[in-house]
Amino acid sequence: MPQAIIDMRSRPAYLHDFFGATPDTAAYQTARWLNRRVGSHDDRHFERSYTVAGYLAEIEQASVSKAVVVGRETPGLTIDNDAIAALVRESDKLVGLGSVDIQLRGEKDTVAEINRAINQLGFRAINIEPGFATPALQVDDPLLYPVYEECLYHDVPVCLMSGPTTPDLDYAHPNALGRLARRYPQLKIISFHGYYPYVNEAVGVAFRYDNVYLVPDMYIFQPGAQLYVEAANSFLGEQLLFGSSYPFRAMRQSVDDFSALGFKDAVLDKVFYQNAARLLKISV
Repeated sequence: MPQAIIDMRSRPAYLHDFFGATPDTAAYQTARWLNRRVGSHDDRHFERSYTVAGYLAEIEQASVSKAVVVGRETPGLTIDNDAIAALVRESDKLVGLGSVDIQLRGEKDTVAEINRAINQLGFRAINIEPGFATPALQVDDPLLYPVYEECLYHDVPVCLMSGPTTPDLDYAHPNALGRLARRYPQLKIISFHGYYPYVNEAVGVAFRYDNVYLVPDMYIFQPGAQLYVEAANSFLGEQLLFGSSYPFRAMRQSVDDFSALGFKDAVLDKVFYQNAARLLKISV
């Protein structure tokens, strides 16, 4: 086992129906379905995080040192920054990330909220989801430049969400990620879901641009994802990070499964915690 573990993508189920918070609903069944698709042995495990205490017990049982809690701000689903901040205050094991949607807020309010998220709420990065916006945007769309420039100003990473659940997979392809990394070479760009299923392309972008970081989270256990491991054992060791994507995959199981993927011993501590600690400026 590694010396420490930072889980880069985690949320308790009670936060939203989207995470299976309410049994006997369509969203609850979808959460169970997604857990089965990504390999959770128990597709109802997330019920244990229907309370803060239950969520913290899951973190403890999984030997996770820090869980990074990610909110959302999209037209279809919002878990606001104040809700994330309230949760993070419950334990020093939790680290918060702020979320903004510049199309919903406008530039002035977006910049103000980024400032508040970092300076008042103590968040360590800013999350955006352009492919889920209305209308959907590529991550290098000029409308998003104020977000990136504000993150650069505060020296915090920006997190992009992409993957097979993106409504239009054209917005889950990493071509635009490469253009963004080239435009802002000093910006630290964290890619949740690792641009799966475009694994080869995402690894190629990260090869070219060392300011790109991949968090394949639950998709690293899917067909075709072994390339992430091969790349980490080669050149990507300082650009790949662990995430469970809890509650959509069991936390303890994800730690164990990740440990068995074939990472070199010298790489495992980097991807489990050293890279995340450096990026988010946290200690474990």
